[in-house]
Amino acid sequence: MERKIIEKKTRLLLFIVCIIFSVLVGRLAYMQLIESQRFETLAKQNHMRINPIIAPRGEIYDRRGVKIVGNQPVYTVSLVYLGLKDTEQVVDRVAEILGMEPQDVMDKLMAQQLRLFQPVRLASNVPLETVTILEEQRLDLPGVVIDVEPVRYYPHGSMLSHVLGYVQEIKEKQFQEHQEDGYRLGDMYGQDGLENAFEPFLRGINGARQVEVDAQARPVRDLGVREPVPGNNLHLTIDAELQKTAEEALERQVLFMRKNGYESKGGATVAIDVRTGAIRAMASYPTYEPSIWIDGLSQQQWDDLQKSGALPNRVLQLYPPASTFKMVLAVAGVDSGKVDPKWSIQDPGHYVFGNRTFNDWLPSGHGRVDMRKAISESCNTYFWTIGHRMLGIETIGKYARMFGFGERTGIEIPGEPAGNVPTPEYKYKRNKAYLEAVYGPKFEAIEEKYKPLLAGATDPDEIKKLENAKQKELRVVQNQYDQYKWDLDWQVYDTLNTSVGQGYNEYTPLQLAVYTAAIANGGTRWKPYLVEKVSSPDGQVIEQYRPTKVADVDVKHEAILVAQEGMHMVTTVGTASGIFRGFPIDVAGKTGTGEVFGRDNHAVFVAYAPFDKPELAVATVIDYGAKGGAASGPVAKDIISKYFNLGIEGTPPTTAYSPE
Repeated sequence: MERKIIEKKTRLLLFIVCIIFSVLVGRLAYMQLIESQRFETLAKQNHMRINPIIAPRGEIYDRRGVKIVGNQPVYTVSLVYLGLKDTEQVVDRVAEILGMEPQDVMDKLMAQQLRLFQPVRLASNVPLETVTILEEQRLDLPGVVIDVEPVRYYPHGSMLSHVLGYVQEIKEKQFQEHQEDGYRLGDMYGQDGLENAFEPFLRGINGARQVEVDAQARPVRDLGVREPVPGNNLHLTIDAELQKTAEEALERQVLFMRKNGYESKGGATVAIDVRTGAIRAMASYPTYEPSIWIDGLSQQQWDDLQKSGALPNRVLQLYPPASTFKMVLAVAGVDSGKVDPKWSIQDPGHYVFGNRTFNDWLPSGHGRVDMRKAISESCNTYFWTIGHRMLGIETIGKYARMFGFGERTGIEIPGEPAGNVPTPEYKYKRNKAYLEAVYGPKFEAIEEKYKPLLAGATDPDEIKKLENAKQKELRVVQNQYDQYKWDLDWQVYDTLNTSVGQGYNEYTPLQLAVYTAAIANGGTRWKPYLVEKVSSPDGQVIEQYRPTKVADVDVKHEAILVAQEGMHMVTTVGTASGIFRGFPIDVAGKTGTGEVFGRDNHAVFVAYAPFDKPELAVATVIDYGAKGGAASGPVAKDIISKYFNLGIEGTPPTTAYSPE
């Protein structure tokens, strides 16, 4: 009996062993015969790496072939996540050597979701001394990879920085949007300016190196290389020498005005070919070094950059055009037939409407003034008169839009605003939004205050008392609201302000340059452009960009001629005559002083040259720089001098140049 039990158990045990053995054999057969390729691939992945070879981005040249942006090889340090237990110790040590915070290194790893065997770039442009230290400690730093990659090189430093933009590691949102284009986390991506706008052209095609590695991700031997393909090159319309002059003149004037007690935060200037729309110089000050973005900014660097005022591209910021807008009214008056250019007034130095007096910048008045003299001497009274009594806001707006105000110019770099041509509708919406933002919360607060009180009241007399108190408080706020409600509607003073380039007028220096160019060339609006062509690394032209006519300013020739002649008088006998006295070529220009409540005025100046056969138009604005002629005029003068090789740029600044 006992023997039978032992035999039964033995058979059961043998059966179980056979089942286990069958499972093992079956699994082994499955792995060897069916999934052998998959496991072979996994094994290879464990000891083989496909390391990308970063392709150089396309280079950027000026119109004469001067290199503005290039590439240079630098050491980069990356960390491959291997899933090891001592990852934190490796992170701490690498961070210490690189001068980084360990948390910053971990954040970079986490951004790639701790993907196994994926290199994460920690730093670029690493000094040779640091690379040597890392190499010496390689055995203790599994996963650390040292490579050589091309990074952006700026031979002219900060020159043209706001136009060029900068490159930085691709952001998460950009990665999600462009992942199908072959981008990987850690790739460089154009973040602003031309680097962003022409990213598809500038980006190269990465190569790859297949490397056998040991268990600590250290290279053992190369198994093959696919060479990278550099990106395409940009050839700009910019003249590097003219750009340098523009930036130096702008900086000199800003600092000079600041030294003389004005706020003068910064400035912008644009020089444009009036015959094609090609931008020859475009500068914004303060500026910054584009190279600082490559490794990412620390919080301190970011704070310093913001405090410096270097971040906004002032060429694309909105300013009141001030008196440079007066040519719009001159053209509107002559073309519409509402104002004869010879029609004149005796200027008393002010304009009276109702019980209000608007004082001209020259209190004693300009004497007998016709249209040309009004432009030349920037007579506010004359333009208040024709703007209010003869043209009206609709006519002014119509002609402003004909010159391109209130719409984007179409320049290649991102971030351009449309500006604003004043209208009654715009004023209503803007002021309505402001009143609602100020008084809406006050109305709501009163409602919320009495809501629980009324809900908890039961006595009719108490309810009535609370309702009366609530209505009393609402009436107080309503009376405050009604004090300003009348200003939702368009008023005469709005037309007067618009007529001299103030009020709700807001345009960019670029728009002012396009407008000036249209006056200079007789009424053609050209689209401004910065890139002349795109070429492949071997020099083949991929894209050619030619001048694009946007529209003709469809007005009488006499209307444009009056504006031209008035602007010529500005530089010969008018408000900018002190700036251009003795200048070798004839220049036409217009000064402007953009009033800012409670602060120094913006200094605005536009010009073109030569007067008889125009080639170049310039627009300059200096933030809080006082008078347009004194602060901004010398910048235009230097640019024109350099463009025509007159050799007289760099005149020491002075505040005595212009009365406006």
